[in-house]
Amino acid sequence: MRQKEIHPSMQPYLDGKVLLFDKPLEWTSFDVVKKVRILTRISKVGHAGTLDPLATGLLIVCTGKFTKKINEYMGMEKEYTGTFTLGAVTPTYDLESEPENSKDITHLTPEMIHAATRQFTGPIMQVPPAHSAIKKDGKPVYLAARKGEDVQLEPRPVTIHAFEIEKIELPKVYFRVVCSTGTYIRSLANDFGAALGVGGYMSSLCRTRIGVFELSEAMSLTDFEASIKKTLASEG
Repeated sequence: MRQKEIHPSMQPYLDGKVLLFDKPLEWTSFDVVKKVRILTRISKVGHAGTLDPLATGLLIVCTGKFTKKINEYMGMEKEYTGTFTLGAVTPTYDLESEPENSKDITHLTPEMIHAATRQFTGPIMQVPPAHSAIKKDGKPVYLAARKGEDVQLEPRPVTIHAFEIEKIELPKVYFRVVCSTGTYIRSLANDFGAALGVGGYMSSLCRTRIGVFELSEAMSLTDFEASIKKTLASEG
């Protein structure tokens, strides 16, 4: 993408910046990238790790020459908090599709729920969701999944450094997970529900940390837009 002429005050973004955003609910990661491009007029902008539209939290966006750092940031450890809902499953493993196959959960005890986390801690093999952007034969597999086609994906090695249940309010359980890159929390929700014999899906998700970068350091898109407009206005 060819770089068009920019306002002089936007030169630091062309030289390279690492921006930390708190991604809004229902925005795609690319929506955020597109917004940064529009506001700064910088063509080279990318994010370091997708967050699903139904997830919120920390998204790293790199501009200009710092887009070379994206792979470095993508490989960093991630931390998430959120909720799993037990007693049903969804085709997408989250609330992008309707819950189905409801099962009774009245027999579940806190001890059973906490114990089930142990088999998902450490190095594990995980099958990514069929409704994901992983490419097979050059096309994202979610395109085939949405058509109702049978999508077969191979298990992948990931590492769950910590998997804690912080609160139980059935059918919801509140969790904290620290994991390696490539981990799908949606798959963890589905597998966790299966291990308990009742099914489960991810009902909310927030990314709270990427490596040394914390969500508390992130800015909203609204604040970013206001700062860019203020800069442009003050420098004519």
